[in-house]
Amino acid sequence: MKTCIACGMPMKDASEHAMNDPKKDYCIYCARPDGSMQSFDEKLESMADFIVRTQGFDRKAALRAAEDMMKKLPAWEGCF
Repeated sequence: MKTCIACGMPMKDASEHAMNDPKKDYCIYCARPDGSMQSFDEKLESMADFIVRTQGFDRKAALRAAEDMMKKLPAWEGCF
């Protein structure tokens, strides 16, 4: 099982990979409609939105939490 390089989500089968392609190292939630991976800023915003929605953090705390998670992921090495 692969883990998404951009958000850390475990990808159990092809349907969870971008474009249903198990060769992609990122998941369906980190892909743009054309199949390319979201930019750092796009991913930061979408992760913060997810944290606000699912965990009830305020926006500032959600952005800090998203940054902390992203710092540990290979897709964002060198972005901080």
